[in-house]
Amino acid sequence: MDNFSELIRNRRSMRKFTAEELSQEEVVALLKAALMSPSSKQSNPWQFIVVDDKEKLQRLSQCKEHGAAFLKDAALAVVVTADPLASDVWIEDASVASLMIQLQAEDLGLGSCWIQVRERFAAEHIPADQVVREILDIPLQLQVLSMVAIGHKGMERKPFDEEHLQWEKIHINTYGGK
Repeated sequence: MDNFSELIRNRRSMRKFTAEELSQEEVVALLKAALMSPSSKQSNPWQFIVVDDKEKLQRLSQCKEHGAAFLKDAALAVVVTADPLASDVWIEDASVASLMIQLQAEDLGLGSCWIQVRERFAAEHIPADQVVREILDIPLQLQVLSMVAIGHKGMERKPFDEEHLQWEKIHINTYGGK
């Protein structure tokens, strides 16, 4: 990307991926972005589990009743976890890290999509984080926030149309502009 404005305009959730694998350089760039993510008081409460095993991606794609099935076709998933004992704002810190991964993916020309895990459920009301925790053997002290599906784009998406910006949601100096 030539500039950040273009990057955020072009970054769209991608749920279709090609079968092409990611290069080692692409994976390293994604992980560097995650590890450079800002956190409150530099607590760095996040930890990342990189999954490229197709069988595990298939199993992880079933962690929720809706909204995760496309993960089975991704080249890679980055599971974003955090330690609530390391930071009282672990959710915010892990959220920022998830977005940093997505922005780096777009900058590399890759597609990505956030899969919300925290407070979501699989079939029979089993918590999605419990499913992910069991598949990846995640220790109890870590909370699972999200998974970011990443791969080569399997379709083209138009950039965000700025005519759809909701300027009415911007308030100057006070709510309602009074």
